[in-house]
Amino acid sequence: MTILAIDTSNNPLGIALLEKDQVIGEYITNLKKNHSIRIMPAIQTLMADCERSPAELTKIVVAKGPGSYTGVRIGVTIAKTLAWSLHIPLVGVSSLAVLAAATARHFEGYVSPLFDARRGQVYTGLYQFKHGKLTAVEQDQLVMAVDWAPKLANMDQPVLFVGNDLLLHRTTFEDRLGQRAIFASPTEQNPRPSELAWLGKDRKGEDIHTFVPNYIRLAEAEAKWLEKQNKIFNG
Repeated sequence: MTILAIDTSNNPLGIALLEKDQVIGEYITNLKKNHSIRIMPAIQTLMADCERSPAELTKIVVAKGPGSYTGVRIGVTIAKTLAWSLHIPLVGVSSLAVLAAATARHFEGYVSPLFDARRGQVYTGLYQFKHGKLTAVEQDQLVMAVDWAPKLANMDQPVLFVGNDLLLHRTTFEDRLGQRAIFASPTEQNPRPSELAWLGKDRKGEDIHTFVPNYIRLAEAEAKWLEKQNKIFNG
């Protein structure tokens, strides 16, 4: 069993190879660069360094969003193409779950991973590690940070916040949760592609042709186009 994990859903670009429950290779950068140009060379380099060929891959696991509309689309497109051409299963995993996974395993409480969605909004969810598995307490959603904070303040446990965009919203959570707001260290902010591979390793493959990203909301351009069409048809 050799799994290739791919995450381009946000600024961090991550790929990993998981083989027989062992991470044999992992590559992460956190740069505002074009993932579409860098992802395939990164995969080729990691495969070469680990002395593995595409024919040895048994599954592709991809971070399916939410996140950057373009970034999510790039990762999903590459993953679908590889899975289809190699005739191997494709599995999609929440990008927020990937971010939560590494910290949730060692935290006695809830974990709220987040990506900034502009205009005071965040993509987030609420996770907890229970019975050896990462569990979603609150499903992934798009919400105003000022609305998310009081909801978490009513929870009965401390909340660990994690994500590279945390500084944009930290004060909002500190003001409402006080000492029950815990913030991950800088070394924990990047989603780990090895965690992505681990989350997807036992999941059944999805239909490659109907598999789509989870944007949670439409891209701004698409939303404006639909709004314009509605006005035309509805007068």
